[in-house]
Amino acid sequence: MIILIASVSVMIAYFVAKAIVGDVQNETVKVKTTDAISTDITQPDPSVFNTNAINPTVEVIIGDQATSSQSKQ
Repeated sequence: MIILIASVSVMIAYFVAKAIVGDVQNETVKVKTTDAISTDITQPDPSVFNTNAINPTVEVIIGDQATSSQSKQ
């Protein structure tokens, strides 16, 4: 009797889950595609990348901070 009840409850659970979730194999999916990678290289904007541009990697000391940093050590 326990095996019969377990079998019926498993079948009911299967059909209820299939009704809620649906059939996954029949659903269509739209996937975004990417553009092809080209070998063309565009030159950077000369107004930004030029010889007079500010170099952000250079350390800039404003005022008299050089002597105050030595006195803290």
